[in-house]
Amino acid sequence: MSADSIVIRHSTELDRAALARLAQLDSQDVPVGDSLLAYVGGELRAAMPLEVRGAALADPFHLSRDIIELLRLRARQEGGPTA
Repeated sequence: MSADSIVIRHSTELDRAALARLAQLDSQDVPVGDSLLAYVGGELRAAMPLEVRGAALADPFHLSRDIIELLRLRARQEGGPTA
């Protein structure tokens, strides 16, 4: 995987610590239930809650608008919320 690779996948229990860190960076609550996650170069940069409509979380120290749009697109493809 190159440093510019973006991987989008569903969250698992193993992602709870990374999601908690991301939520803290973004001053939001940790999402409940399943989320779509976007990893860039192996680092979690954004998350989109799927089970409860909520705002996407993003690392404020990196540009994330395009990554969040990718998460919204993937959520729409799966029939989930796109907040």
